[in-house]
Amino acid sequence: MTQVVYIGGVEGGATHSKLVICDQAGTVLASAKGPSTNHWMVGIPEVAKRIDTMAREAKAQANIPETHRLSAMGLCLSGAEQDATNKELENYLKTHYPDVADRYMVGSDTIGSIATASNVGGMVIISGTGSNTLLRNPDGSTYGCGGWGHMIGDEGSAWWISKHAIKIVFDHEDNFHRSKLCVERVWELIREHFGVKTRSDLLDYCYAKFCKTTFSGLCAKLAKCAREEDDPLCRKLFEDAGQNLARSVCALSPRISPTLISKCGKLDIVCVGSVWLSWELLEPGFTKELESAKFKYDLNLLKLTNTMALGAAYLAADTFELELPRDYSKNYEVFYGHRAVVNGSTNGTSNGANGTTNGTKNGVANGTKNGTSNGTNGTTKNGTNGSTNGTNGTNGN
Repeated sequence: MTQVVYIGGVEGGATHSKLVICDQAGTVLASAKGPSTNHWMVGIPEVAKRIDTMAREAKAQANIPETHRLSAMGLCLSGAEQDATNKELENYLKTHYPDVADRYMVGSDTIGSIATASNVGGMVIISGTGSNTLLRNPDGSTYGCGGWGHMIGDEGSAWWISKHAIKIVFDHEDNFHRSKLCVERVWELIREHFGVKTRSDLLDYCYAKFCKTTFSGLCAKLAKCAREEDDPLCRKLFEDAGQNLARSVCALSPRISPTLISKCGKLDIVCVGSVWLSWELLEPGFTKELESAKFKYDLNLLKLTNTMALGAAYLAADTFELELPRDYSKNYEVFYGHRAVVNGSTNGTSNGANGTTNGTKNGVANGTKNGTSNGTNGTTKNGTNGSTNGTNGTNGN
C-alpha cells in the first residue's frame, strides 16, 4: 500500500518557533508552537529535541501516528547559515529522533521567509530580537547583510533599539556625549523594565544576568511611549532603526540580478519580526535612507499573513520533488510601496493612503509625508486605515 505523503515545515526563531504539517493538496493539517530553535543559543541537541516535541504534538492533532515519518521536512531556522552545522542537525535528528521525518531540507529563516512569498526570489529583512537581511536571485544565488548577532551587529532590531536607548542615557549621564533630546522618559522606562534604580544596578542585567530576549523586551515600551506620548527620543530611536534597515537593503543593491527585477517588475521585500509592527515609527528613517542612497529600484514591503513554516515546507517539497500546491498571493500583503528616485523625486506610499503616483517628494497627493502609515481611505490590499495589522509596538520577538 502506498504510504500517505505528509510534508512538514518549521519556522525557527530566536524566541519562538512553529511547525506545520501539510498534505499533498497543500492543506495545513496541524501546527504546533515551541521555543527558540537557534542552535547558537541552545545547542543542536536541544534544537532537535524541540523539533521532535513540536512534531509529536502536530501529528497528534492531525491523527498521524507518531511512528509515521513525514515524507520531508523543511527546517528554516534562525542561525542556520552554515552547511556544516545544518548537516550536523540533520544527522542528529535522523539518529536520535528517527520517527520525525525521512528527509530534511535545512536552511536559514531568511530563505524560508522569501519562499513563503515567491518561488522567483526577492529580499527579506528580519527585525525581531535580532536582525538580518538576505537577497535571493532567480538563479538561487544568495547574498546577505547582517545576521551576525548582538555582539557584532543586529542593527535595527529590538535588541539594537533597546541597547541604543541605554547607551544614549549612559553617555548623556557621563557627559561623554550629551543628548540633544531629553533622556528622562527613556531612563524612566529603562528603570521600570529592569526593576533598577541606578545605572550600576543595570550592569547585572548587561553581564552576569544577561538575556537577549529580556533586554530586547524594552523595545516594546519604547515603541508605546513613542506612539502614545510622542516622546522625541523614543521616536528618534525608531527613526534610526528604520534608517539602518534601509541601509541593509542599499548594501545589497549591487547584487540584485536584473532578471529578478524583470520577472517581478520591482523588488519585493518580505518584512519579518515584531519591530515591523511599528512601521509608522520606522518609516521616516527608512525612506530617508533610500532617498539619500538614490535607490534605483521600485520596491514593495510585504507582511506575511501565513507562517513562514509554509515556506519551509515549500522548500522541502521542491528539494525532493514532491507535489505541494500553493497560492503565494494568500501568504502576504503589501504595506508600503516605494518608487525609485527619478530626477530627485520619489513616490512612496504606505497602504495607498489617498496616494497617486504623481505626488511630491516622499509624499502622495492628498496624503501626509511619506504617504502615511496610518492614513485613512487606503485603497490597496490592506484596505482602510492603512495600518499594518496592529500597531501595539514590538515585543522583541
